[in-house]
Amino acid sequence: MKRLFVIAALLAAVPFGANAQRGPDFDRPSYGGGRGDQDTAREAVRGGRQVPLSQVIAMIAARTPGRQLNTTQGEFGGRSAYFVQWQTNDGRVIIFIVDAQSGAILSRQGG
Repeated sequence: MKRLFVIAALLAAVPFGANAQRGPDFDRPSYGGGRGDQDTAREAVRGGRQVPLSQVIAMIAARTPGRQLNTTQGEFGGRSAYFVQWQTNDGRVIIFIVDAQSGAILSRQGG
């Protein structure tokens, strides 16, 4: 019983994930959006300040056949941007960074 208590105490003291490597964050605070991000994005699209995500996905699909895995929104080079994780038909994964206002592809990482 005493041994179990010591093991539990040691495990509780270990900072999980402290040594985990972080991937590139492209100047974004996190990959997951905060609360209200979707509402903010919808308002920006309605107000004509950014292109709809559906338009961005259609543009990427026309250039690079595959499928969308995940999309977040953040900043890149001081501008609002979509970060679209895309899987090509041959299994490669590419992250497209797209200017949210113009819809232009700013960068392509991986693949």
